[in-house]
Amino acid sequence: MKINFVNFGQTPIDEDEKQALIPNINTLEELNIWEHENILEARKWALNSRVLNRYDIFDADFLFKLHNKMFNKVWKWAGKLRTSGKNIGCDVYQIRSELRTLSDDAKYWLEHNIYSVEEIALVFHHRLVKIHLFANGNGRHARLVSDCIIKKLEPNKKIDWQGRDMMSSDELRKSYILALRSADSSNYSELFKLFLG
Repeated sequence: MKINFVNFGQTPIDEDEKQALIPNINTLEELNIWEHENILEARKWALNSRVLNRYDIFDADFLFKLHNKMFNKVWKWAGKLRTSGKNIGCDVYQIRSELRTLSDDAKYWLEHNIYSVEEIALVFHHRLVKIHLFANGNGRHARLVSDCIIKKLEPNKKIDWQGRDMMSSDELRKSYILALRSADSSNYSELFKLFLG
């Protein structure tokens, strides 16, 4: 499955991070191609039923392993927590505790039917992006985690990452970012409306 907004919210690469590239890449277009191919391989691995049955999808080990699979041919730091501050995300020293809280919250939502499985996937997605675990690839990672949640818990459902309405990718990108900002205030209605209809 190709997602047209592969670069939504992608954190810009700073000069130090460029040193961590594995292949010799000269342009953003080349980087996008390398990352896209790596992500397609990771997607096949992650959405395999045997893999999903082996892992707790809300657990940090699975989340780190998935990010590593998504970017291990491109970035030396694939699957490793970021070590520097960004213009988004919690402080570096809070990442592990925020992730533990998110994992516990997701298990609670599921056990007590607080949200549907698709809604849990979207709220988990938002909270992962908000924590900003990695130096880069957080939005793409969070979307694939959401797909894994649904595939494991309710395989006949899915999130329509292209959006329900016929929008250009620029309009979808704008709506997506606005929905995430709204979710920052615990208002998930725009995110649900955009991707669940």
